[in-house]
Amino acid sequence: MRYGVPTGIAALALGLAAALMPTPTAQAGPPAAAPGPSAAVTVQRAAAPAAFTHPGVLTSRPQLDFVRARVQAGQQPWKGAFDAMLASPYASLSRTPRPRAVVECGSYSHPDIGCSDEREDAIAAYTDALAWYLTRDTRYAKKSIELMDAWSAKIKDHTDSNAPLQSGWAGSTWPRAAEIIKHTYTGGWPNQARFAAMLREVYLPEVINGRPSSNGNWELIMMDAAVGIAVHLDDRAAYDKAMAIYLGRVPAYFYLASDGPQPAYPPRSGIDTRGELIEYWHGQSTFVDGLAQETCRDFGHTGMGIAATMHVAETSRIQGVDLYPRFKDRFRHALGFHAQYELGAPVPSWLCGGSLSRGIGPATEVGYNALHTRLGVGMENTRRLTEGRRPAGTENHFEAWETLTHADNPN
Repeated sequence: MRYGVPTGIAALALGLAAALMPTPTAQAGPPAAAPGPSAAVTVQRAAAPAAFTHPGVLTSRPQLDFVRARVQAGQQPWKGAFDAMLASPYASLSRTPRPRAVVECGSYSHPDIGCSDEREDAIAAYTDALAWYLTRDTRYAKKSIELMDAWSAKIKDHTDSNAPLQSGWAGSTWPRAAEIIKHTYTGGWPNQARFAAMLREVYLPEVINGRPSSNGNWELIMMDAAVGIAVHLDDRAAYDKAMAIYLGRVPAYFYLASDGPQPAYPPRSGIDTRGELIEYWHGQSTFVDGLAQETCRDFGHTGMGIAATMHVAETSRIQGVDLYPRFKDRFRHALGFHAQYELGAPVPSWLCGGSLSRGIGPATEVGYNALHTRLGVGMENTRRLTEGRRPAGTENHFEAWETLTHADNPN
């Protein structure tokens, strides 16, 4: 089908959450949007810094130090989240990496020839890197390096229809691990340059150009990977290119009434009529604050899009450009709109034909912390959803341990 609508995007049901409950009037049924062009959405550039901050992909040293102090003091929710992480198979010091030269991933990961192994080894490397930093137990640093070295010694390519998305999932997680190990572990990493070459030669080419006509979670996840890889490689050109794609995609993925009577057309996609746009938004023709392009598809993929969006914003903030104030309304409404339904609110008939596929997963901590803890935005539904599901673990693709790293973290 067009836009990769049910094919070409991996399956799962993940996570999302939210802020502010819409008004009763909006719940009952907002007026249908009149046909017409979308308003132009202008967002200032988020250019690469003159010098990158390290570690600086999703988490910074001050953030990690904040978490470490709370874990050591036995404070919640960090201690519970840390214990859950260490109890997971991802933290096992007996884990054996399963690298492949070619990872073949079809639609919805069928076939899965190395796909799950790659994603899970990347999450394990990140898990071990976090465990190293928080405990200073060198066994975890060595295990993280072992996993990264195993893959950098072998992988050459990703193939089949899900190759760009698979590269985004694993490619967003590897740099998080590498940043912590390279910039905090002093025990040595002889093959670090080989790992960097893997990121540049195997992953970056798959993700850097985005995927304009696919469902938006693809391009957002791919930019999550591209931005993280660019930071790790100190590649300002790649960073600027990825951020430009991200800044164009975000307003085309989450709607605000201030955009005009309909959402922005996804940049570079060739989608340029209202009929095509409604098809792309999975049949939804009434647009309200916070609606996402994949809301009527399912909350799982929408949650992935939200998580990737917040990951990039978090990395951008660490690198010196804070996007949260600019996107505050778009982000808070996106979180709030979906949270109310994830929490069980009845679905009005004007929304997705009165039926939603819930299951948003562990995607709320980063956005909730940024907007509520740092900016002071009231987000009652997001709070209920986020705190009610702590500690957030992992959905086994690219979201992992975000209660531990981002709950109530002011840094």
